[in-house]
Amino acid sequence: MKKTVLSPALLAATLFLAAPCFEGPATFFLVSTCGTGGYTVGMPVTLKDIRAAQRRIAGGVIVSPCPESIPLSEITGARIVCKLDNFQRTGSFKERGARNALLLLSPAAKQRGVIAASAGNHALGLAYHGRLLGVPVTVVMPDYAPLVKITTCQRLGANVLIHGKDFAEARAEADLLVASRNLTYIHGFDAPDIIAGQGTMGLEILKQVPDADAIICPIGGGGLIAGLSLAVKSLRPRVKVIGVESVSTGNYAAALQAGKPVTVARRPTLADGLATLTVGSNAFALARRHVDQVVSVTEDWISLAILRMLELEKTVVEGAAATPLAAMMSGQMHRLRGKKVVLVVCGGNIDPAILSRVIEKGLVHDGRLTRFTAKISDRPGGLAVLCRVIADAGASIKDIAHDRAFSGPDVSAVHAVCTVETRDHAHIAALHRALKRHGFPLVVEK
Repeated sequence: MKKTVLSPALLAATLFLAAPCFEGPATFFLVSTCGTGGYTVGMPVTLKDIRAAQRRIAGGVIVSPCPESIPLSEITGARIVCKLDNFQRTGSFKERGARNALLLLSPAAKQRGVIAASAGNHALGLAYHGRLLGVPVTVVMPDYAPLVKITTCQRLGANVLIHGKDFAEARAEADLLVASRNLTYIHGFDAPDIIAGQGTMGLEILKQVPDADAIICPIGGGGLIAGLSLAVKSLRPRVKVIGVESVSTGNYAAALQAGKPVTVARRPTLADGLATLTVGSNAFALARRHVDQVVSVTEDWISLAILRMLELEKTVVEGAAATPLAAMMSGQMHRLRGKKVVLVVCGGNIDPAILSRVIEKGLVHDGRLTRFTAKISDRPGGLAVLCRVIADAGASIKDIAHDRAFSGPDVSAVHAVCTVETRDHAHIAALHRALKRHGFPLVVEK
């Protein structure tokens, strides 16, 4: 097959003008972004490629468990099954594509080594499987990359370079090294070999849950949902594939609106794994034909979903992996009530410091943690009365701080800033009523 090298701009125009002419649900002629940075037309991603990837990575990547969850089913009204790819060695589905791409390199390319720009899971997957396969791995990480992921990549044997304030600057540095060191660049979500590797999850789900009605999958760069939806729709077209984004990312929704991938400004989000700035061109060309629906969830729902997974499923997930459950809990998926729904739990790499803050935010959203300021007497017994009212209401005091300097002109009064554990929002309302009945003016924090 003749290969033609195009510029990125010409490539995008060619891909999207030609896409409607492709026929068949399982074959799309896409673009390889592996190699020395050019784009090569003519490399297909097919169901056959995904099946070959499954055979290729067998033994190096686990078949992750896919159990049904009674507690999550109870809170959502659907029959929930969790595909737990956070159980992979590096805590993420990214190992699938990384190992597949590494195994497909030529002997010479393996010897020279590979490079990628990544702030997280793709870097970990390459580092781990590069070490297993004897392929040198260099990772360029932006300066906001979590320290835990930097040190883990180094521990796994990768050469880690910190460069740039965002992914674009890290990628530019990686491209320079591709040229100067003759390394192979492996794109984290848009290389066909990566997409084929991620699609193996779809094959596993169909085998583990043959009666699935729907699969809900996070969307960041789109590589996972592209491969998964291609596999699922090729074999079981009736199964709904639903993508979910954070309202703070929205790469795929923006691409749908524009008709092509566009750059989305980076905003703070718990789902940092989805904050890729854009969906991949190859991934978008596949996913737009197979994904039935896309929804967005707020950061509050993501926080609560992380908490629910921790409490009810006894498993730690990162923000991106919590978005499918967040979508189910947010009320947007009412048509799936009573249906068998697979949640793609794509990763568990969340910083412990972030996790502790997320848990507290989730408790606040859930009505199980509240804070208010009560004006009390600064004379003996004033605080005791306040504590007794709170205790009689069935709440538990977590913290109290006295504020005398800003409590107003009455020197005999003091503001007590109280953080209190409660059961739910109704319990908070009952507590507030009890305090007001006993003469405690309140300022409630939202």
